[in-house]
Amino acid sequence: MNTVLFYSSLSGAAKLVVAVAVFLLTFYVISQVFEIKMDASLGNLFATKPPRYKCGISKACPEKHFAFKMASGAANVVGPKICLEDNVLMSGVKNNVGRGINVALVNGKTGDLIDTRYFDMWGGNVAPFIEFLKAIQDGTIVLMGTYDDGATKLNDEARQLIAELGSTSITHLGFRDNWVFCGGKGIKTKSPFEQHIKNNKDTNKYEGWPEVVEMEGCIPQKQD
Repeated sequence: MNTVLFYSSLSGAAKLVVAVAVFLLTFYVISQVFEIKMDASLGNLFATKPPRYKCGISKACPEKHFAFKMASGAANVVGPKICLEDNVLMSGVKNNVGRGINVALVNGKTGDLIDTRYFDMWGGNVAPFIEFLKAIQDGTIVLMGTYDDGATKLNDEARQLIAELGSTSITHLGFRDNWVFCGGKGIKTKSPFEQHIKNNKDTNKYEGWPEVVEMEGCIPQKQD
């Protein structure tokens, strides 16, 4: 009888030990998982994301400046894109771009959009473009980007009007060159905001077209 009780007590003690061991193991596993999750949560909480600046440019603009970023068209497939102060002014998504020279006019004091147009310089007429350029008011920021071909129908008068906005590359813009430019009506010096790449069959990224040109920067706000 005592032997039976002894073995019965031993069996109960073993079960208790096993139960305690299972509890401790379970507690350890749960605590480890909890700590891992807690570490991950704290990591997410304190992780610092790189700052994003207007239009996705690489650094913030100083006060009294407008942030801008723009890109020419890609071959005859993807249209140009013009962004100012985090507002996309022209793009294929907005469905307001086209073959030729794409133009956005912006108020130099407020940054408000005045107008967007595109002028077909392959199959169109340069006369409406010349009239448009002549009508631009002093103090207007002018942003331009080519798509497909922006030069075939350009004549000396149109080129001179764009040069007066601060462009230096417009005088030698050629067939299917890629070009982006930001200038202004009434500007006293040549604009620092211009990128141009020639159409060259030996270096073209796309068949018949050079690579896309991109540009970003900070445009000084017009002061009274």
